[in-house]
Amino acid sequence: MKYSLIILVSIFIFSCTDNTTKTIPKGIENTSQTTYYLIRHAEKDRINPEDENPKLEEAGLLRAQKWAEIFSEVSLDAVYTSDFKRTMQTATPIAENKNIKITTYDPHGIYETDFKEVTKGKNILVVGHSNTIPKLVNYLIEEDKYADIEDSVDGNLYIVTVHGNKTWSTLLSLD
Repeated sequence: MKYSLIILVSIFIFSCTDNTTKTIPKGIENTSQTTYYLIRHAEKDRINPEDENPKLEEAGLLRAQKWAEIFSEVSLDAVYTSDFKRTMQTATPIAENKNIKITTYDPHGIYETDFKEVTKGKNILVVGHSNTIPKLVNYLIEEDKYADIEDSVDGNLYIVTVHGNKTWSTLLSLD
């Protein structure tokens, strides 16, 4: 990926949790910071259109490894995925590199849980789907900002930062 260095620098800047070495924007109280990294699963095998739970194709497995390289310098406290083969396969190389057990979640029921409270003050990776990741980002930022991901797009990285009473988001494209 030709933008790996830029992305790593961006991720590092957004994931920095040492308040003594970063500038906190005006109006943000000095409290714990939560950072969410949200990605769609990598390229899935489309050979059988009847298969509702396909594995990743070869390009998807390669992308999953690239995600692991990108996240190698990011501190993560937890990795969440939906309970589908393609999301699990996308998250596994990252989780294995971090020695983190994957936690599964219901992408449609997460809004009815205490997800925000459980993850407060942590760095969290969430792997989901073209329609669930933007919806979750919108839920986290409390605004309707992001639309569903186009089916041909597999390289979006959403970063949501919550610091005190302020929340902001960034969308990076790796395609």
